[in-house]
Amino acid sequence: MSARTNETPENVRLIGGEMLLWSDMSAVAGVTEWQGAALELIRRLLPAGGRVLLVGPHPQPLVDEVVANAAAAAVLLRSYPDACELGERHPGLAVFCGRLEALDVEEPYDLVLALDGLLRTHSAEAPASAWKESLAALAGLVAPGGRLALGVRNDLGVDRFLEARPADREGGDDQWAPHGFDPSYPSGPEALDRGIESAGLTMRRSYAVYPDRQAPRSLLSREALAHDLPDALAFTLSSRQDERTLVADPLRLTRLVFRHRLGERLAPMWLAVATRPAATPEKPEKPEKPEETEESAGPGASEELPLGLVEEGALLYELVPAGVRRLPDGGEHPIPAGRVVEEILVEACAHEDVRTVRELLTALAAWLEEGGEVSAATDSLVYDGERFAAIGPPTGLPGPIDPQVALCRILRRFAVRLLAAGHHHPWPWPLEDDQLTLTLCAMAGRECDQRDLDRARKLEAELGLPAEPAEHAPTYRDLLRARDRLSEQLTAAMARISRLETKLSYRERELVRARAKLRRTQRRATAYRRTLGYRLSRRLARPRKVARRVIRLLSG
Repeated sequence: MSARTNETPENVRLIGGEMLLWSDMSAVAGVTEWQGAALELIRRLLPAGGRVLLVGPHPQPLVDEVVANAAAAAVLLRSYPDACELGERHPGLAVFCGRLEALDVEEPYDLVLALDGLLRTHSAEAPASAWKESLAALAGLVAPGGRLALGVRNDLGVDRFLEARPADREGGDDQWAPHGFDPSYPSGPEALDRGIESAGLTMRRSYAVYPDRQAPRSLLSREALAHDLPDALAFTLSSRQDERTLVADPLRLTRLVFRHRLGERLAPMWLAVATRPAATPEKPEKPEKPEETEESAGPGASEELPLGLVEEGALLYELVPAGVRRLPDGGEHPIPAGRVVEEILVEACAHEDVRTVRELLTALAAWLEEGGEVSAATDSLVYDGERFAAIGPPTGLPGPIDPQVALCRILRRFAVRLLAAGHHHPWPWPLEDDQLTLTLCAMAGRECDQRDLDRARKLEAELGLPAEPAEHAPTYRDLLRARDRLSEQLTAAMARISRLETKLSYRERELVRARAKLRRTQRRATAYRRTLGYRLSRRLARPRKVARRVIRLLSG
């Protein structure tokens, strides 16, 4: 700690339960990196001329956004070093340091943001309150007609099935008590709704957060998840971080979650937006319009919340009934229809359907030659049976690209992913990705050579794409699948060796018996040649042979 530890900024107020030597910002678990999607939602929630309170640790860009746009803002943190640092960063910000239950304010707030949840609003100096009690204390800080944005981590989210580490103990120093023993903690969307209602609030909209609880990039409302998501949208809602040890492929598992319409129930995290009903006057002037008590209450309450927000790199899209709309001022366009090309190829390879692979790759090569997106890949293209469409935005090209080199790059990337995942394919002889790439190029009717492969590698580097998938650590399930496949091959080879050894042993026994029989026959023949009868017959037969030869010569 620095020498200024004892110098508390004037805008920092200690309320009790503060942790003097602890920092949530430097903990192992870290702070949830809310970025574009969360910032856009907060901009729509910020009340004009209202008061805003942030509860718990939040990333600095989000805090800066709130402080810059709110008329009055305050922050509640349990960490004393974090509170001092934030107080020095924003001198006009009111910073409360301590636990949530100890916060007592004179006037409630129009907007309360607790995107990190309630688990880090307790202090190690006192027993942690139940989640339901903490929510009641948090709801008491919301003014009538105000709003609450609360993040809740799902104990049975899809990311819990991906992590190899135990879900209840991630190894962070802030986890001094095991999680999962609180019966009031939400076990699903329905339990979250009941908790919000029991706290005196009304749920306005519940979002499922994807792809990860540490770095969320997408907010999908309950209404959006009630229908089947297009593959072009669902395919992007999964992530893989190299530093994590995974049990299964997050892409395949997330795709199954959406395919079975479990996107909300198995979301890594929920983000609930709730309101406190406005105080009903004793003599309402217009009782015939009860809907105005909630919708028109509070600053900015009439603004429509988005159906969903999806980040795609540096771009942000909003889900609309007709498709997606690029923010801030882009036009609406439908989501491309069709299946992901990589899934079609993997399925065809598993069935050894060479005809489907040939037809699809031929169509892909023709699409590239006709001006298709050369920076795309099989995992970022959808195909509806007639045309291809890129899922993500196009990547800046370094210059004119040869379609054959682009095809080689796309097929090489697919070959690497296919071999790295251990999927079955009908070409067992290629042992390396380059050999399989050349085979796939031949299937597409394009003859590629080693020079094209080198140019494809250079193009991939110029496009600024991530490292090759082969450099990713394989998941446990991939390793088990590869082990089982090698075990089956080894078992088949051992069985064949056993059959050949049995046949060889049988042939060796037959050979031994034949040699023994030959030796017995040779001994019998030797004994027979030594008999008197054999020798006499040989001598008597000799004149006859001479007479025959003389007759042949004379008659000849």
